[in-house]
Order: sequence, then C-alpha cells, then structure tokens
Amino acid sequence: MSSRINRAAPHGEEWLSYLKQKTRDLVDAKIHGISFSPYVDGQGPGSKITEAQIHERLQIIAPHVNWIRTFSCTDGNELIPKIAKEYGLKTMVGVWIDGKHEKNEEELQNAIAVAREGYVDILGVGNEVLLREDIHEDELISYIERAKAELPDVQVGYVDAYYLFENHPRVADACEVILTNCYPFWEGCPIDFAVPYMKEMYRRAINAGKGKPVIISETGWPNEGVPERGSVPSEENALKYFVETYAWAEEENIDVFYFSSFDEAWKVEKEGAVGAYWGLWDKDGNFKYST
Repeated sequence: MSSRINRAAPHGEEWLSYLKQKTRDLVDAKIHGISFSPYVDGQGPGSKITEAQIHERLQIIAPHVNWIRTFSCTDGNELIPKIAKEYGLKTMVGVWIDGKHEKNEEELQNAIAVAREGYVDILGVGNEVLLREDIHEDELISYIERAKAELPDVQVGYVDAYYLFENHPRVADACEVILTNCYPFWEGCPIDFAVPYMKEMYRRAINAGKGKPVIISETGWPNEGVPERGSVPSEENALKYFVETYAWAEEENIDVFYFSSFDEAWKVEKEGAVGAYWGLWDKDGNFKYST
C-alpha cells in the first residue's frame, strides 16, 4: 500500500479527513515501529509497572506495528520484551543510562538477562545521555562495549540526536547500529519543510555511521500545545508529518520508530504543554485520528 500523499487532494475539512484516512490506512497496514511506554495517568518514570498493565496497553497497539521500542529495563519495564514477543512483535529494548550509577548497573544487568532469554532484537544502551550531558562519553562507551561483549548475537547501539554522533565519533564507532532521534519540531522547523529537514538529519547520521545501519529511533509531531518557533502543533500538522514520514520511509526503505504510542501527561513537566500530545492514541487508549 502506498503512503504517498495525493497532492491533488482537497483542502479544508476534506483535506483533514483525507489525512486522517491515510493515517488510519497506514496503522491498519502496520507501521514499522513505535515508541512504547505503558504509563497511564499519574504514572511516569519510576512508577512500578505490572504485567497486566503491559498487556492492556500492548493489546491496543500490537495490531498496528511490527516493532516496539522501550526505554528502560527496571521497575517492571524489563517485563515488556517477553510480553511483546507473545504478541508477535520485534523489540528494540532500551537501557536507561543517566548519572545514577547503581541504577545504571541494574538497567544493564536486567537488559543482558532479558536478551539472553531471547527477547531482544536490538539493544539501545542509553537514550540522549550525551544530549542531557549526564555522563562522559568514555563511561557511555564502556556500557556499550560491555553489552556487546555479553551479547555477541544481539545488535547493540545507542540512541541520540543525529548531530551528537557527529560530535562524538568514538560513540558512533562503538555502535553496531546508529539509532538516531530526528525532531524537526524541536528545532523550530515549519511543517512544510519538516520531512525534507528530517532527510538531512538522517543523511548526517548515515555519514557519522560510516556505513553502519541507521534507524530513526524517534520522530514525531504533537497535535496540541505551544509552538516551538516555526513549528506549530496542530491536528493537521501532526497528520501531515506522520503521512509524509511514512511515504518517505516506504520510498527509501528506512526503518522509523514513531513517537509515540500514547499521550503521556508526565512529559509536561519537562516539555511544557506540548509534551502531553505526541501519541497516536490518547491517554485512555483511543485512536486520536479516527475519521
């Protein structure tokens, strides 16, 4: 099924309906992957997650994706990969790394254990650690190398913004796969230029990877909130970005993990009002773009 936008499509309400239908068609045909956090209202990082909750949330998205991406292997998140496999999903499993060294060790050891049980297809050791400046690159590389040594049969990489692989070539060299986050929204790019700009981000990650595979581990566009310079959150813009992203991914055979599965209120604290509106499904698990 082609995801290309029909440029002759009508505008106004008909245009919005057209974009909603294209989005619905894409998720019904299954997109490559999606970021998955099982949190519900009142929860966030540090909340204890149960198997029942993971099942409840995964059942909503499993018919619409081939892969999920997780962010942590503690507090119950380490249960997600096994359950995901029960739904026939492939897994990019995240190891959360920050300045809390004891927690980092727990994350890494849990991830290694889950991978040895056969539930990990790609392991992402760290997410935006360099962007946040949580630890020095030497320490990050040590975590990556340890995972590679323990898991020779699992593809190991690191997740960060595309330009940080340019700025930290030793980190890129340590990775077996480059997992790049590409957000035209956060760089203030107007919607009409957003996907062309993402293509440039991807090209730069390709160059930093020196021939290694590159996966877009996160990209998305919020449907509500406050503009980020030239980037305007709206239903139309979120739909347009989604459809054009997957048109490009299909044409170029690029693996894209969309951000995100569900709206998450906890993100407001760090991202402002816009943080709560990145999901394809709302906080209650309803698909947001039904026609």
